[in-house]
Amino acid sequence: MNVYLIEDDEIYAEFILRSLSKNPKYKVKTFKSAEECLSNGQTVADAYIVDYNLPGKSGIEFYEAIKNKLKENNKLIMMSAIDDGNMVLSFIKRGVRDYVIKDNTIIDSLMAILEGKEDEYYLFD
Repeated sequence: MNVYLIEDDEIYAEFILRSLSKNPKYKVKTFKSAEECLSNGQTVADAYIVDYNLPGKSGIEFYEAIKNKLKENNKLIMMSAIDDGNMVLSFIKRGVRDYVIKDNTIIDSLMAILEGKEDEYYLFD
């Protein structure tokens, strides 16, 4: 599974990269901004893990830029340190199905979504 991680915090990006890369099924490529990922020129990833608060284009602006390329089996996971129900509702209204909070369960939450086991966790779907 090709996973594109868009996270401007290099330490946090490395933490997620190393954690997910323990599973050989995941091929994770990191980007520091939405613009860097958009200019990548490669095919659509199987999954995107996108920080909401990015420099330049926000995570939701990135989603708006690629949503027409996403197929039913592609996943886009929005993540944020902000736990705001109104913000999450705005994501859902725009079509983002998965949202995780940057907390001590983020790796378990990300893996559950990537594996299609969201129902085992308290996530927005």
